[in-house]
Amino acid sequence: MNTKLCAGLVALCAGVPALPAAFTAGAVAYTKRVETVLLSEPKMLASPVTRLAYAKKLKVESVQGAWVKVSEGKNSGWIFGGNLSDEKPSEAKGLDGLSLGASKTSATAAARPLTEAGEAYAKRQNLGNASGDIEWMTQQCHDLSDQELERFLEEQKKGEYQ
Repeated sequence: MNTKLCAGLVALCAGVPALPAAFTAGAVAYTKRVETVLLSEPKMLASPVTRLAYAKKLKVESVQGAWVKVSEGKNSGWIFGGNLSDEKPSEAKGLDGLSLGASKTSATAAARPLTEAGEAYAKRQNLGNASGDIEWMTQQCHDLSDQELERFLEEQKKGEYQ
């Protein structure tokens, strides 16, 4: 397997969080990602119902393994438990502990040169061709089939297979 592809998949999987404390029906849960996708089924590749904002309060309807069925207003669907918290996340700091307003100068922005500040940071830190790396990673994602991704996650016990 291509070395860059392996490195990319390792980086992707490193971002998969450990499961939080168990949720129970009737409890409250909060999204802990900048954007969390509410899915139609308890599967990573299920079709999206809607997208939920950071720290969104949800009602837990039921739990199926690592998946939590939640509702928010008229929307209901499934979220991988690792993307939820039983406590409301801080709205002043992101998951990396940095201020949400600091995104233009964070290492994340430098790795994804979406802004001039990110590109300037990457040059100062000698991070190489971040733009080319992102283009390569995007192409690799398009070349990877849903079945290959499912098989990898299951074999490596990542995501819903933890």
